[in-house]
Amino acid sequence: MSYRYKIATVFLIGFFIDCINIFMSAIALPDIAGAFSTSQSMVAWVSNAYILGLVLIMPISLWLAGRLGNQKLMCYSMLLFSISVWLCGMSDSIYSLIFWRFIQGMAGGLLIPVGQALVFALFPGNERHRISTMIMTVALIAPAFSPALGGIIIDSLSWRWVFYSNLPFSLLAASFAWGWIKNSERQEREKPDMFGLLIVSLSLLSLLLSFSFYNDYHSLILALSSFVFSGAMLFFYIQYAKKCQAPILNLQLLKNYNLRNAFIVYYAVPGIFTGVNLLNIFNLQINLGFNAGETGLFMLIYAAGALVSMISGGYLYHRMGKKSLFVIGILLHSVGIFLLFLVSSSTDLSTLILAYLLMGMGGGISANTAQISSLIDFADKDLLQGSVLWNINRQVAFSVGTVVLISIFSLSSASTELMRYQYTFFIASILGLLSLISVLRGKNNER
Repeated sequence: MSYRYKIATVFLIGFFIDCINIFMSAIALPDIAGAFSTSQSMVAWVSNAYILGLVLIMPISLWLAGRLGNQKLMCYSMLLFSISVWLCGMSDSIYSLIFWRFIQGMAGGLLIPVGQALVFALFPGNERHRISTMIMTVALIAPAFSPALGGIIIDSLSWRWVFYSNLPFSLLAASFAWGWIKNSERQEREKPDMFGLLIVSLSLLSLLLSFSFYNDYHSLILALSSFVFSGAMLFFYIQYAKKCQAPILNLQLLKNYNLRNAFIVYYAVPGIFTGVNLLNIFNLQINLGFNAGETGLFMLIYAAGALVSMISGGYLYHRMGKKSLFVIGILLHSVGIFLLFLVSSSTDLSTLILAYLLMGMGGGISANTAQISSLIDFADKDLLQGSVLWNINRQVAFSVGTVVLISIFSLSSASTELMRYQYTFFIASILGLLSLISVLRGKNNER
């Protein structure tokens, strides 16, 4: 195996772990909520805390790699990940679980942007689509299979083993990183802007808290105050970053159409799907009578649709152009979500299967096209900064999609619990279509 494929293997294992942690833990949330007697909104912090950890550490991961070297950073990150997943499984309260999920996210966030930047540098230009397709294959297939496996684990053992099951992969990634990655010399990289990182973290935390204040504590004043504070912090950071010599997040890169459009599509498709999937996990188990294992199996249908997209995505990108692929992917995804709106009992099995198949196909096309096009215009320093920005956005999209849809569900005044889920899915299908406004402004022949 060539060196660049060894690097790619280490990164893809770490990326695989990151992907399954969002979706495999999601299948366990109904059991976790029952075990700790907590609400859907509170238990969603099991996912949000992981994402917050990722967002906090990602911007300084490249600087830490320069200080420690790529080999040590990628190995140590997976060792810390191993410790944290063990302690997640040992948690005796929802708050300790949330805390260790935060640490777990920080550990994962050390590897992802460094690994992606290394891999993209080794697969330049026209070869970029090859590794991008591999990345998105992991990003869509791993989450598809992990809920089914997670459901079997929960039904056979308990939700705690969903976290313990990560250990073989994280320890394997740590050993490969130590044995395969060249021990790079220490590099003097500019010290990251910690003040800017604090502002960005406060903005994201306040945004997520605003939804929690409303959903869990039913306080409109607290929710609005937190939301306004989040917006103020973001505005302050944008103004601050313009004057900062080396901002923690180079938002100026968003002037690039390809990166900006990929951001929007990721919120509209994978982001919204994360929220839809979480809610439907509860819906399938509470209202439609499926157990955890059966619920996870629906993601295998999603995997089938995603696999079709992955096989054809790289080929079609260079022949149809990203605009056409985005339109097709977004439409398929929204139609799939709309079909969930039509499901009212477990006898609507064919509709459920078709819904997950279309969501998988649409999600695969959209996310793969976004991954290929997002960083295609960047190189060197801009590529490193763009990699951090892209990976942070990817994680934030998952979290925002979840809290927004949970809030829509909470606001629903439908007469039955089932109808509340159905109306939420209907709104979600419309929200996804809004990204077409950005897509249709681009030129189809832009690569």
